[in-house]
Amino acid sequence: MPDAGICAQGRDDILGLPREREPFADPHPRHKLGAMAVDTAAFSEQTDIQRDITEMVRQFADEQIIPNAEHFDHEDSFPEPIVEQMKELGLFGVTIPEEYGGMGLDLTTYAMIVEELSRGWISISGVVNTHFIGSYLLMKFGTDEQKEHFLPKMATGEIRAAFSLSEPEVGSDVQGIKSTAKKGEDGSWELNGQKMWVTNGLGSGVVFVLMKTDPKADPPYKGMTCFITEKEPWVEANEGEFAGLTVPPKIKKMGYKGVESTELVYDGYRCPPDRILGGEEAGVGQGFIQMMDALEVGRVNVAARGVGIAQRALELALRYSQERKTFGKPIAQHQAIQFKLADMATKVEAARLLTRKAARMKDAGERSDLEAGMAKLLASETGKECVEECFRIHGGYGYSKEYEIERLYRDAPLLLIGEGTSEIQRMVIGKKLLQRHKI
Repeated sequence: MPDAGICAQGRDDILGLPREREPFADPHPRHKLGAMAVDTAAFSEQTDIQRDITEMVRQFADEQIIPNAEHFDHEDSFPEPIVEQMKELGLFGVTIPEEYGGMGLDLTTYAMIVEELSRGWISISGVVNTHFIGSYLLMKFGTDEQKEHFLPKMATGEIRAAFSLSEPEVGSDVQGIKSTAKKGEDGSWELNGQKMWVTNGLGSGVVFVLMKTDPKADPPYKGMTCFITEKEPWVEANEGEFAGLTVPPKIKKMGYKGVESTELVYDGYRCPPDRILGGEEAGVGQGFIQMMDALEVGRVNVAARGVGIAQRALELALRYSQERKTFGKPIAQHQAIQFKLADMATKVEAARLLTRKAARMKDAGERSDLEAGMAKLLASETGKECVEECFRIHGGYGYSKEYEIERLYRDAPLLLIGEGTSEIQRMVIGKKLLQRHKI
């Protein structure tokens, strides 16, 4: 089990970041690349706190995530030791206000953290992604009671959050959901329906789920409500006060292993009115708007994940191309390989800058749906393209599980689909461009 106290000793600043570190001795030679991370912080317009915390997370990724990712990926098992260390580092409460026990940092800083985590393994960033969206929904739309009840526990990672829109027959067309919630005579709401592709669906303690409360609403989105549904973590068939919520066996996936993706079946689940996001009076019928707002920041998060996996692919390509020799010299000296490396590095930097612009706009209180869509589109495609180019540079070895790029090659396609496909992003971008530049 990895050492849970990576920052427990030698602390000399508020982030627990040792100013002087001993070189990391990696017992797995093929993972030594972690210490060779390309320096992108020399000119990054980061604050001192942003620089310190990203260095801390990068060290955490190099020492704890990268050396262990292969094991958890192969076993498709939840990386509990890594998650426990993330709790100790406070990574589940990065954006939660200090009054609730979090760090109170902004979206831009969070995006930098996600990039570093994804550079280690995107499944790790998936553990915090839906949790982050849940905390965002609470912070922006929740009642005082809802915030006080959930946020302190979420900040420490005591409970983790999931959120759910998709259904077996509904993906991009969110307004087409079929799951329903009806108010009973006792004032509680009865939830029925099947949800799909829920990240952290089994291990979470609370799920923010979108239900149709007025099937006759026109347009349909005005009849949707977000419910805060509590459950027992790691329990497939909930009982007692959480009866009516079942989690079927996790979905088997090509990549993105370790973190579970599940269905959720609501069958007579009773939700009290005070667990409607924002309260019953203000929250009924507002679920679609609330969820779309959350997806805006969620797309910045996915973009950061794309930058992270692209960055890792670039590092692997740079290292391998200087070690592998053909025709008497390292393949990095061949112009064809240099062209690939040049394109990869340029795309990574462009995706990073666009992602941070979208995050900074959101932090400044500006509408960033266009920029978030652009960032998600560019960064997810860049992740896929850089991983494929790294795969090509590795040649036959890239097809072997002995090399890290094989895992990245299975993980990268997820980002093209999650939280809006590339095609959906292009639709959003085109629509918003015409709205902003109407003649």
